[in-house]
Amino acid sequence: MFRNQHIFALVLTLALHAGVWLLAGGYGFRYISPAEAPQKLEKIVFLALIPPPRQPLNEPPSAPQTSPNASPTPNQALAAPAPASLPDRPRASMAAPPPPTAEEWAFAANYTNKNSKGYRYSWGQQVRSMMGTAVEGPDQGVVRFRIEIAPDGRLTQLQTLWTTSAVAEQLARQAIQNMPPLPPTPTGKPLIFDKTISFSPFANDGPPIYRDDCKPEPPVFRNPFAWDGKSPQVVAAPTPTFPLDPQALADCLRQLPRDSVEAESASDQRLMDQWGSRKTGR
Repeated sequence: MFRNQHIFALVLTLALHAGVWLLAGGYGFRYISPAEAPQKLEKIVFLALIPPPRQPLNEPPSAPQTSPNASPTPNQALAAPAPASLPDRPRASMAAPPPPTAEEWAFAANYTNKNSKGYRYSWGQQVRSMMGTAVEGPDQGVVRFRIEIAPDGRLTQLQTLWTTSAVAEQLARQAIQNMPPLPPTPTGKPLIFDKTISFSPFANDGPPIYRDDCKPEPPVFRNPFAWDGKSPQVVAAPTPTFPLDPQALADCLRQLPRDSVEAESASDQRLMDQWGSRKTGR
């Protein structure tokens, strides 16, 4: 019993000395995790695309040189046929309209509305009827004149304002010189007006419309901000229009003719040419 106590005391003493020695040597009592196994590194491979070396192009065999005077062989003549010529399209044409009849001249000589509108139209129709047939081509065109006619119907002034065809102007002047005697002007005063003569197979010079001649003229648009840079800058007011007085309106309505079917058709065609659309086929 006493011996066992001595052995236990000895073991305890050794254990205490060992602990003191470990503490004095700085040995830490902590859990040390085992070292991780080294991971495998990813292997990255870079590929460079190197184009193959260029190969020299094979030159095409040169054609045999022939003298300019040498005639082609039969095989060459068959290999390169001459381009076929397309047939010419027939050119459009329009015959001259008939001259105004005696009845139409009688109406024109008494119609005073719109600066003798009927007289001006009959004068242009008379000139165009004497110019002959208009054929599509470089000679077609239009010419615009400024005309002054004396009260007795004689031509006193003829001025070319512009033209698109020298042939059209020459034919028109020749027709004006050879015109038959004209009736007196409707107002008994000199008649001055501008007239365009169309010498073209596509012209639409039908009779005018008279039904709106007694209505007041629409105001002419003028740019109110136009300025010459020198004069005082003033905004121009539009020119007002006034209806005719009762007596003048009655005289105007008394002269209005009944529009013909040809006049209505020509008016519709002029509107379609001005405002129509190719997309709608009109």
